[in-house]
Amino acid sequence: MGAGIGISTFLIVRNLFAPKKIARVEQLLKQNKPAAAVKAAKQHLARDSRSAQAHYLLGRAYLQDGKPELALMEFRTVNQIGQFGGAIPEKTFRRQIAELYARFNQPEEALKEYLLLIQKDPNTAENYFKVGLLFEERNKAAKAVNYYRKAIQLQPGHGLAHLHLGFILYRAKRHGDALEYLQKALRFQPDHYEAYFYIGKIQKETKDYAGALQSFEWSAKAQEFRMRSLIERGTSYMEMNNLERAASELERAINTVKDPVEGDILWAHYFLATCYERLRQIERAIEHWEAVYRIKPGFQDVAEKLSQYQDLRQDDHIKDYLTVSQEEFRRMSEKMAAVMGYSTQSIEDEENGVVMIVVESGGNWRSNKKMPRLLRFIRVPDVIDEATVRETHETMRTQNLTRAMIVCSSTYSRLALDFAESRPLELYNKDKLQEFLKKAL
Repeated sequence: MGAGIGISTFLIVRNLFAPKKIARVEQLLKQNKPAAAVKAAKQHLARDSRSAQAHYLLGRAYLQDGKPELALMEFRTVNQIGQFGGAIPEKTFRRQIAELYARFNQPEEALKEYLLLIQKDPNTAENYFKVGLLFEERNKAAKAVNYYRKAIQLQPGHGLAHLHLGFILYRAKRHGDALEYLQKALRFQPDHYEAYFYIGKIQKETKDYAGALQSFEWSAKAQEFRMRSLIERGTSYMEMNNLERAASELERAINTVKDPVEGDILWAHYFLATCYERLRQIERAIEHWEAVYRIKPGFQDVAEKLSQYQDLRQDDHIKDYLTVSQEEFRRMSEKMAAVMGYSTQSIEDEENGVVMIVVESGGNWRSNKKMPRLLRFIRVPDVIDEATVRETHETMRTQNLTRAMIVCSSTYSRLALDFAESRPLELYNKDKLQEFLKKAL
């Protein structure tokens, strides 16, 4: 009887004081004493390991103490016990555990919790936004769109929902709709620099370069978008054929990186090299192709470009041919025409070269009967294709000339050579050009 009375007394006392000890854990959390709260919660669990409230408070204490992985373990236990209400507000709990699942890369579990949360709390826009985000991350754009739209319906000023809906529509190439949502995202939250970036992309693709430049300037204010934005500004100027400004923006992009690694920096160097090549600053172009080659030798056509310009380092005449100003190039071309035995009747500039009408040189009266010919000097490193040779032949025929010649700083494709073989066309490649240059300069 005495033992029975003692056990009964103990249980009664314990049940009377247990709520006070749980309340003590709550008090310690309010006082921002997570370590003490952890200790008190563990003491309670030592007496009652199935106490959902104690597990929940221990999870909160771990969160407050900066130990989210331990908090998730406790919250999962609460979920397994399944007792909610009172000291365990289910909506708050579902939100907390969903966030922890997402934080620790468990998207399926996070999605389950957010979908349960929507059932418990169907009028909160953030719940729908989180579900949309999880579907978007799993490449289920159609489902994500529905949840983003619901979030906007419940909260028209939800900037992030507008932003992500804009991203999905941009990737679907629905640029008009995407632009509308991205601009609304900025209206509700002006510091969405990613929105500026994609607005700029849309403007660039629709050839609104002035608008794109302004948008990319805004997105460049965010460090994570700075390099990409400057590259986009540079390529926008390239599309506008403003190569000097393009080079300046691409230099800015490169200077934002202290330790070059594979990624956007390769494109910055590559586009900058293209600018310098088109500006006839070949040595500077080579510097940037080499910078790319050191990081990733197989990137784009960099190895081919370096090979094409290899002669530039070995032959100053080829270097001059490729890099001098257009005015100087005209004079150089006339000197080479003279070396080839022709005098110039007319000369016109074209992109990457000149086109001349020439006749064979000679001071006697018979020279007046010599028929004029078309002579074209081209300075590009690329292989001359059939289209270029065919175009030259058509120009020759249009001007009623009997023969045409092309001198280039590279080689000709097989099709180009085959086309010229049966026609009054003479093709001179890089080797022959070097001979002409040595005699003329």
